[in-house]
Amino acid sequence: MKDHYGRKINYMRISITDLCNLRCIYCMPEEGIEKHPHRKNLSFEEILELIEAGVSLGVNKIRLTGGEPLVRHGIVDLVRRIGEIPGIEDLTMTSNGILLPKYAKDLKAAGLTRVNISLDTFDPVKFHEITRWGQLEDVFAGIAAAKAVGMHPIKINTVLIKGFNDNEIETFVNYTRDEAVDVRFIELMPLGESSGFAENKYLSNDEVLKRMPDLTPLLEPDKTGPAEYYQLPGAKGRVGLINPISKHFCSECNRIRVTTDGKIKPCLHSDYEIDLVALRKSGKTYQEILLQAINEKPEKHHINEDEKQLLRNMNEIGG
Repeated sequence: MKDHYGRKINYMRISITDLCNLRCIYCMPEEGIEKHPHRKNLSFEEILELIEAGVSLGVNKIRLTGGEPLVRHGIVDLVRRIGEIPGIEDLTMTSNGILLPKYAKDLKAAGLTRVNISLDTFDPVKFHEITRWGQLEDVFAGIAAAKAVGMHPIKINTVLIKGFNDNEIETFVNYTRDEAVDVRFIELMPLGESSGFAENKYLSNDEVLKRMPDLTPLLEPDKTGPAEYYQLPGAKGRVGLINPISKHFCSECNRIRVTTDGKIKPCLHSDYEIDLVALRKSGKTYQEILLQAINEKPEKHHINEDEKQLLRNMNEIGG
């Protein structure tokens, strides 16, 4: 599939739940969210049919997101059924890692290729603060569990937050010296719950390169995602910079997102959504709906242009 701007769309991110076992400040309200009636969420059968339609149009990469995808009942079976669909080359998940000690072995056996784990601080006190109740040791237990079953590469997603974790840049980068992981700094985006929070907390990823001048750009950068990769001399792991604000990568965007309640978002930073469930009931096929979404994908986002947008929280979109 190619959109009107010549971008090849081969990546589908599907949020399978908006529930989470944490309450990260930039992602969810402190009081949590009201649990949807089960019928409001896409069923496993609907998810599988949608993925099959996407694969028939050229999608070969699937990422399961949330909320926290591991809180969805039956997650291992869903992964297994997705993994059995011919044509999928990369089946991945974004998680906070807390439930990986319970599920990592079964997920790997079911066909999960790898996992991205969200981690914004190495400080237990600050971790409890940013997540509102989480325990840092639980995340490291999840990282260890993913390593133990052979998931590779393990990517650590770190949202760079001015005044909160910018004093840990060196700590995160140095973590890659002895650990074969990718630490990826992500610029804070003004989305939903984080819109007000992000106003004075944004920090460009250029700060990472200023603080760690020994980081060397990789000669063969990762072509599968938006990160620009660097490495310390002799390090086992890599450092990635994802710059949606300072250097937006819209011209290379290869993805569409599906929310847990069945809306397709052609662009993360736009309120515009396509009601997958309603269109399916009207008689349209999943292929037709996906092609509509691709054709309506905008050229770029407008968050650098002070455009007012009332966006969903990140837990509703899919992290």
